[in-house]
Amino acid sequence: MSDLSTRHIPDRLESPARRLLKSWEVLLLAVAVSIFIANSFASPYFLNAWNLSDATFNFTEKAMIAFAMALLIISGEIDLSVASIIALASTAMGAAAQFDVSAATLVLIGLGTGVICGAFNGFLVTGLGLPSIVVTIGTMSLFRGISYIVLGDQAYRGYPAEFAFFGQGYVFWVISFELVLFAALAVIYGILLHKTDFGRAVYAIGNNPTGALFSGIKVARVKFILFVLTGLMSGVAAICLTSRLGSTRPSIAFAWELEVVTMVVLGGVSILGGSGTIPGVVIAAFVMGLVTFGLGLLNVPGIVMSIFIGALLIGVIALPRLVDMARR
Repeated sequence: MSDLSTRHIPDRLESPARRLLKSWEVLLLAVAVSIFIANSFASPYFLNAWNLSDATFNFTEKAMIAFAMALLIISGEIDLSVASIIALASTAMGAAAQFDVSAATLVLIGLGTGVICGAFNGFLVTGLGLPSIVVTIGTMSLFRGISYIVLGDQAYRGYPAEFAFFGQGYVFWVISFELVLFAALAVIYGILLHKTDFGRAVYAIGNNPTGALFSGIKVARVKFILFVLTGLMSGVAAICLTSRLGSTRPSIAFAWELEVVTMVVLGGVSILGGSGTIPGVVIAAFVMGLVTFGLGLLNVPGIVMSIFIGALLIGVIALPRLVDMARR
């Protein structure tokens, strides 16, 4: 008779605590703590409260987009035009700022531009049935190209003083407005994905779009909404980034799409769709923020950071396949 204690226990029969300890999120949290400790030893300036506050600017704006991108990737689609949407939204706000409009008007212009760009991507994918990766590579060039046509090698400045609060303001002591907005959006998207019928529909579509369609889920409508949400979050990021920099250039947020996708995949979202969590994306955002800020304190060149992010993306995508091969 075989020893029952040596038998494999199916995941569904394990205790919640045991499943939690084996989760990707717990592993990421351990990595984040390790990086935090390593940074504290690597630089004497790291543990300064204001330095830690500044470190959040390395990830909050990208993470806002990553929340919406996570839902989009879980559904089986992707948007590589998010950084270009930021550029176009920032250009639209900069052009409006030259006419001395209010900060509230600039916010509406930034959000509106993001929504229009997201809706355009969504229409091409869900309305015309085009592959999202091809569409968004095209609109990535289109949106940023419009910014270059409008600005050339110039820059927009002259934003109203009250507009600076969105990217430079503090709510309490070292707690910035961006960090508060990041936390609020994390809660909103966490509830949306994990506690609502809409979130369950996103998972169903990512696992089996045909089955979801025959189950009564309006697949095209859900995907269109996800593209609009991604555009909206790009508009939010454009407001915060433009406010923080105080100017607009067509190269703003260049190559951010790589970092956003890396953040999502590092958070445990399957690049093939169907699985992933918002808490994982939140922890991944802190991991990437701590890494980039720590490397910055050590005066590591930006190109090295880009190499690291690219290698991290490849490694995270390859890891499940390598683990599966090892098990077999």
